[in-house]
Amino acid sequence: MNQKEFESVINLPANIRYEYFIKKVVDSEEVWGLYENGWSVTEDDKGNKLVPFWPKKEFAEYCASDDWGIYSTKRINLTEFINEFLPNFKKEGFLPSIFFNNADSALLDVDILIEDLKTELEKY
Repeated sequence: MNQKEFESVINLPANIRYEYFIKKVVDSEEVWGLYENGWSVTEDDKGNKLVPFWPKKEFAEYCASDDWGIYSTKRINLTEFINEFLPNFKKEGFLPSIFFNNADSALLDVDILIEDLKTELEKY
């Protein structure tokens, strides 16, 4: 990915970045997170615990700074993400924070994310 593409995508509104995330992770069959003895976690203004995920390594690396500077990028297989990660995060009360760009992200229920991913997978 070149710098121009990176900058144009990272600056899109959160809902458009979410659509990009769905298409890219289904196409590549991988999701990216930040990991260091556990997944990176943040909270929103309401106290919800959020786990951020990105469609490509470069976007995760971009956010691995400041409080997350100790974290490294880690790839997750899409099937494992849908069948294991997301259901486990839901049980633990975490919400997925999709495609954080150091300003905002798409926040949604785990079930909606799983359904959107499965719907996109049906196109392949």
